[in-house]
Amino acid sequence: MVNCAVKNWQGETVGEATLELKVANPENAEHIVHRALVRQTTNSRQGTASTKTRSEVRGGGRKPWRQKGTGRARAGSSRSPLWRGGGVIFGPKPRDFNIKMNRKERRLALRTALASRGEDLFVVEPFAEQLPQPKTKELAQAMTRWGVELGVKTLIILEEFPENVFLSARNLPNVKLMRADSLNIYDILAAQKIVTTPSAIEKIQEVYGD
Repeated sequence: MVNCAVKNWQGETVGEATLELKVANPENAEHIVHRALVRQTTNSRQGTASTKTRSEVRGGGRKPWRQKGTGRARAGSSRSPLWRGGGVIFGPKPRDFNIKMNRKERRLALRTALASRGEDLFVVEPFAEQLPQPKTKELAQAMTRWGVELGVKTLIILEEFPENVFLSARNLPNVKLMRADSLNIYDILAAQKIVTTPSAIEKIQEVYGD
């Protein structure tokens, strides 16, 4: 369980919010979070890197010179990996990097990772009405009042974000918006600060609280 103070648009403490999630046992927590992180980063690889072997490189069918009598080493093809323009030995070929992980384990790892970020979690009142028009400067000033330094890698988790909030946040450096029902473990761990709202916390507990 994580208890956080709720701040308003001016940065004043106006209440308290609690994030209750079932997390992994302390002895297994680091292992399962690491597995989930490796799975996500590995599964994002395209696996399209490819090189040609000596049999796939164009040309090289004719023997460069006769077998004996020249004083040079034997050569059967100009596409040998030892030659310039030749094939590649043990080079990459297209492959599938996907790693499987049970859904329950993935969700447990996500809850554990989120609960571990309690010290970096900032809960604020819904602020969409404070931005009747997209204003990046006003949102940046509000984040400073909440205690989030500008330039710090920040993840803003909202139940849903209106267009004015999206347009206000998109030009802030190192700030990423994410819906509460579409979290992933990489962004949770990569962010230095996490900003959310009470309604987003309720949504997180509803979606991931099993």
